[in-house]
Amino acid sequence: MKTFAVVVLVLMLAGSAGAQQVADENFNTSVAHPAYRNNGPKILFDEAHNNFHTATGRYKPFADLIGNDGYRITSNKKPFTRSLLNRYRVLIISNALGDPRMADPAASNPAFTDDECDAVRDWVKAGGSLLLIADHAPMGSANQILGTRFGIEMSKMYTIDEPNSDPESKNAGFIIYTRESARLVDHPVTRGRNRAERVNKIIAFTGQSLKGPPRGVAFMKLADSAKDTMGGQNPTFVSAAGRAQGIVLKFGKGRAIFLAEAAMLSAQLIGPQRMPFGMNRSGIDNRQLTLNLMHWLTHLLREK
Repeated sequence: MKTFAVVVLVLMLAGSAGAQQVADENFNTSVAHPAYRNNGPKILFDEAHNNFHTATGRYKPFADLIGNDGYRITSNKKPFTRSLLNRYRVLIISNALGDPRMADPAASNPAFTDDECDAVRDWVKAGGSLLLIADHAPMGSANQILGTRFGIEMSKMYTIDEPNSDPESKNAGFIIYTRESARLVDHPVTRGRNRAERVNKIIAFTGQSLKGPPRGVAFMKLADSAKDTMGGQNPTFVSAAGRAQGIVLKFGKGRAIFLAEAAMLSAQLIGPQRMPFGMNRSGIDNRQLTLNLMHWLTHLLREK
């Protein structure tokens, strides 16, 4: 447990120093065969809720990648309403907060109003698509209000799994998911449209854990050894067995994906050593997963 405590303390300190995380300008965002060549789906990328990730900031590699796949992205600066959402095919929210200062206790406050949550839920139910990404504390607490509308329970903590973590990083929060381990579950988002799009290994770079409704599919299943914690000098640990870090959900006529970790879809450089953090990490399929998630949300990927 001592290793877990040290790792989580380091992660909490790193999380409060957002300036140490920058987008990797050298990440290759080209797409050889774009899914959409003309008039691709319109994407609303939320930047109205104190978001830690924006389309022109730490999530620029993500925005550039899906833009090169043919999606048309608009940054959102307004509260969510049905009239606003009806103009778009997909809504993307990454790490919304209750306050722009992550270290402030107010950051854990709900990031959205009840009316906004109802608007998003009703829009998805009518056929819209949602990608909601809510990372480790305080993001889980800030996003739980919206997750509840879809039956998603967020741990609101930090999730670690030393036996299944990345040995190169020696970080218990960098959790590996592989098809071989059966914790990266076979589903259209991991299968893709052909063998070239098949996802076999991904890494989540420290997040929380989720539990979804019975009709949801946990495609990133946590092992029984996974634990949730808030860290500190005398940390307590709660088993995260039976929980997940990625869930796909058909909801009415629409679709929704919930991720418990944000860096996995980014391409960042972190710390003085500028360590690759996200899709720019070698030997993983996070880049392809990013494209597959968008393809599923826009119905290019269908169930068997």
